Amino acid sequence: MPLATIDHYFMYCRDLEASRHFYEQVLGFEVGARPPFPFKGYWLYLEGRPRVHLGEAESSAGQEYYLGKRETGEATHTGNLDHIAFQASEFRAFRAHLDQLGVTYRHREVPQFKIQQLFIKDPDGVTLELNFPDPDL
Repeated sequence: MPLATIDHYFMYCRDLEASRHFYEQVLGFEVGARPPFPFKGYWLYLEGRPRVHLGEAESSAGQEYYLGKRETGEATHTGNLDHIAFQASEFRAFRAHLDQLGVTYRHREVPQFKIQQLFIKDPDGVTLELNFPDPDL
């Protein structure tokens, strides 16, 4: 039963609409079909597949039914997540897009693998790593 690929990740958002806007406008996700869960949220799609699920940070009975009771506080978390990475294309155009939107990023290069990387933060402070493997950029 080997794993094949990452399916999606779920984010609790302090500001659901700001996060939706960020993932749509900055990263190019599209809001798509989502089951009628009894709590607010969005499923964000890339290439026809839901890859990021957003939900309100404030817990509700409906949310607890589907996701379980949310643990809160500094000592309770889902682990030591540092960043989430996406493969991307068109490095120069994407960097210009971030510049135009005023999005702060860190640029790194991994010359051994001919990869350009941009690191950005979403509205909740999650670091997103964008990998551009095109050697011709």
